[in-house]
Amino acid sequence: MCKEGGGGLPLIDFPNVNEDNRASVRSVRQSLSFAGGSMSREHIDHRDLAVFGETHVNLKREVASKYREQVNNLRKRLEQRLKEDPEFRLRRMLLSGSLAKGTALRSLNDIDVALYILQEDRPTDKRAFKEFIDWLANTLRELYPNIEPSQIRPQKHSVRISFRNGLDVDIVPIAYDGNQEWDGYLYTVGTDRWLKTNIPKQLEFIRKRKRAHPQHFAQVVRFLKYWIKEIKKRDESFTFKSFLVELTLAYLADRNEIKIDDYVEALAGYFNFIVTGGLDGIIAFDDYYQRDEVHDDNKPMRIFDPVNPGNNASGTYTSVNKAAIVREASEAADAVDAALYATTKSETIRYWQKIFGPSFGG
Repeated sequence: MCKEGGGGLPLIDFPNVNEDNRASVRSVRQSLSFAGGSMSREHIDHRDLAVFGETHVNLKREVASKYREQVNNLRKRLEQRLKEDPEFRLRRMLLSGSLAKGTALRSLNDIDVALYILQEDRPTDKRAFKEFIDWLANTLRELYPNIEPSQIRPQKHSVRISFRNGLDVDIVPIAYDGNQEWDGYLYTVGTDRWLKTNIPKQLEFIRKRKRAHPQHFAQVVRFLKYWIKEIKKRDESFTFKSFLVELTLAYLADRNEIKIDDYVEALAGYFNFIVTGGLDGIIAFDDYYQRDEVHDDNKPMRIFDPVNPGNNASGTYTSVNKAAIVREASEAADAVDAALYATTKSETIRYWQKIFGPSFGG
């Protein structure tokens, strides 16, 4: 059933369990109640997952620093140009995405950077947006003459700068009207709409959860992203965006519905949330707006952008997409449960490999 939350929105409490998932739900609940026993942690426990995170999942600090420096060099050149020409149409460059949030995986090879443009330059339709992206690519070639023109290429919704070391930087335009809080509008090609957003507030939303759960919030996000990466190796059609993972985990962490500082229980609790109908209700936050401002669009998934109550960040997900997420979470939940009850270390590792792939335990 659902409990009533602030602003009339539901706080999800295991609603409407699908019959196909009941066995998995029972087993995960059993594993959580048994997690305090010594046998369940005899072979693989929180510390083992933490070590796996450091050795296989997380982006190394020195690599992250090098990537940030490359972006800083791009930003400094823009700032210099603005000093020389205050009327220059590109206004600010801001690191965004997983590198800025501190949730990047070791396999990271592309970085998202928000580039604020003047509101008056905002294209009005798909054709105009394509022309704008071509213009932006040419402008960036002029701005960065030390980068080969062939390394700066237009993409569907951004301009990509490809460095010789294999790093790609995707420059995503944000239309900006000059306000001091850096509100802006992001173009979505699929809907031909400009959605209101705020990159600094997006980053602060994640930092707030990281402060509440130092080290652990970011680490569980990385584990879940790694799980999704393993799924996509065998099913390219599977989709569960990192942004949605962050929001669903934040939703659970805010309500203390999972024990986030124990990685075994955190993962079991997260998968359990999805299996037991967690994606059926509205997931929203009150950091930057009142929850009753959220418009229920009755889409299959309703996970709302924490800085824009009008943006269902999962609005493009179909019932098929949702069912695939639930199915994969159910299989992962069963794997956690089986691992907790396995009687040998090799058997325990084999079950964790169903979530993290063959590199786990290697």
